[in-house]
Amino acid sequence: MKRFDVKAFAGSVRSYFDLTPFLILQEDAEEVIREGVSFRGTNMLILIIAIFIASLGLNVNSTAVIIGAMLISPLMGPIIGLGLAVGIHDFDLMKRSFRNLFMAAAFSIATSALYFLISPVNEGHSELLARTSPTIYDVLIGFFGGAAGIIAIGSKSKGNVIPGVAIATALMPPLCTVGYGLATLQMNYFLGAIYLFFINSVFIACATTVGVKAMKYHIKDFSNPLRARRVRRTVYTIALLTMVPAGFMTYRMYRASTFQAACGRFVDKEFDFADTQVLSYKAVEDGMGQRSLTVTLMGKVLPTDSLTMALDEKLPSFGLAGTRLRIIQGDTGAPINTGELTSSMVRDIYQVTQNTINAQRAEIDSLKAAAAVTARNDTLGAAVTPEIKVLFPQVRDIAIVRSIVSNVDTRMLDTVNVALVQYRTPMPHAQEVKFKEYLQARLGYNEIQIVAATALSGKK
Repeated sequence: MKRFDVKAFAGSVRSYFDLTPFLILQEDAEEVIREGVSFRGTNMLILIIAIFIASLGLNVNSTAVIIGAMLISPLMGPIIGLGLAVGIHDFDLMKRSFRNLFMAAAFSIATSALYFLISPVNEGHSELLARTSPTIYDVLIGFFGGAAGIIAIGSKSKGNVIPGVAIATALMPPLCTVGYGLATLQMNYFLGAIYLFFINSVFIACATTVGVKAMKYHIKDFSNPLRARRVRRTVYTIALLTMVPAGFMTYRMYRASTFQAACGRFVDKEFDFADTQVLSYKAVEDGMGQRSLTVTLMGKVLPTDSLTMALDEKLPSFGLAGTRLRIIQGDTGAPINTGELTSSMVRDIYQVTQNTINAQRAEIDSLKAAAAVTARNDTLGAAVTPEIKVLFPQVRDIAIVRSIVSNVDTRMLDTVNVALVQYRTPMPHAQEVKFKEYLQARLGYNEIQIVAATALSGKK
């Protein structure tokens, strides 16, 4: 049996990751990067135009416009130049890249702030809000985006990597959001967005440095290894410190997501009532770690105190121990905050109201029909009296009634039409048959029973 060659297998696997045959010369790659570092003339004008486009996209909440601005922007040039400079110890390029990145960011923020100062729409949309809460995922996006970027620049086959990196790392929207925060004096937008831009810049640069090392680019300055070591240590320290707040925000996001999911499961399983449904629920965790779940019910009013007591005992089984449960029903008298109503809530309210109206309408129609039948029966006798007086003079009084008959043995119910008749003189059998046929035809009944009565008018 042939023995498995581990070394040959490992060499075969390594060959798939050998970059040497696919890379351009270091000098050519450096030339491309150095050209992108400069932000003068057309590069600066294109950047300002791209900022205006991105600001418009954020203002109208258009993802397509924002993506277009990302593709136009030349903002990645100095960031990749900074990473290259750290990797090959080119301190002049490092200073030039940092200076150009600072100026590009300053002009971008100023342009965005100017736009939002004169824009008639100053409401923060979802695309703006998404740029104010960076997490560890943004760190990973920046790092892998930068890695793809430097590999593409150093590769003979560029493909669509650079445009994809520009979209994935999203450098433009955070700067626009910083300008929005300045223009509207909202520091949460300003701080969150500038931190996101800092994360992207630092980790694109770090990935570029790692990529330069992986592609074995030659070091330019050998004269001052101590300075190079100090610069690398500073860069790595900045990268590590940048990750700390992002990691904390990721942990908070995970906690919030887990809490929301647990509340959703709790409400779905425990608030299942026949005549009462959940209108909405709101799960909140404040900065002190206090959790609360407010559930708004609609329909038949339930005993709130006993319901809350029973459900409080079930919270720990859903991972919600310590959560304060509050139940709001229609009898609380608390006003509804219409600003918190979502379109789905409005649809639910409309649907419940419409169902109630339809049920009440059906009940009213049924009662009207029953009342109409009763009223018709009450007047039938009076309606046919003039005709009976001529055709059947033996009849003195008549009452037409509809009765419910119950069978004693089977307990089955049936409806019977009855004519209660008081005669002046006895009516022959043949005449009585004709009288019955007349009543059936005249009143529109399939069957009617004639019952002789002694005193219908109440007279003795």
